[in-house]
Amino acid sequence: MSYLYHHFLVAPIYNVLVWLLNVLPFSDAGLAIIIITILVRLILFPLSKKAVTAQVEMQRIAPELENIKTKYQDDQEEQARRTLALYKERGVNPFSGILVLVIQLPVIFALYRIFLYTGFPKIDSTMLYTFIHVPAQVSSVFLGLDLTEKSAILALLAAVATFFQIRLATVNLPKKSGKSSFGDDLAKNMQAQMKYFLPVLVFFIAYKISGVIALYWLTTNLFTIGQEIVVRRKLKV
Repeated sequence: MSYLYHHFLVAPIYNVLVWLLNVLPFSDAGLAIIIITILVRLILFPLSKKAVTAQVEMQRIAPELENIKTKYQDDQEEQARRTLALYKERGVNPFSGILVLVIQLPVIFALYRIFLYTGFPKIDSTMLYTFIHVPAQVSSVFLGLDLTEKSAILALLAAVATFFQIRLATVNLPKKSGKSSFGDDLAKNMQAQMKYFLPVLVFFIAYKISGVIALYWLTTNLFTIGQEIVVRRKLKV
């Protein structure tokens, strides 16, 4: 399984990255990372679009879900049946976002493996196809920042982008007129923790590893924000 994962996912992405280093001016590693990240996100765009669409539809039917929950609060079986019927009627799959994430995970792990374990921006010639050549030089300096070193600036930008990406993607829970339940309070607390804790976590991880990971994370989040805005505009949200 590891062999297949390496040869059918990690190696192709790595070779495209090295090919970019050969054709880009000054063999700019930062620009190559941005381009390869965008290419991967474009390939996964149809799946990501489905996740965003599901989030929007869940937001739209949230008041109806709340009505069902209130009306059948003493009949859990009927509440579940009505909820599933509403999902089916509106064509909503509440688990599509999780499914998309699971599908994307192998690609994400492949990118991390390339950036963390190949010694990038040093080139591992043993991973290259015969028609891909090792660049004469690789510039690890991007916008005045050495990507092989820790970068507080890139890590901070990645964290800020993460905050806005989560804020944009978060489904607003409907306000209840009565006393909120434990489940409602738990959901709100989890949303708040995700919004503020995850960006902090991203900052420390991105800073701890290197500027390469920080730039990758920043590019991914900016692309995701743009994707969310485009899809939501098309859905007129």
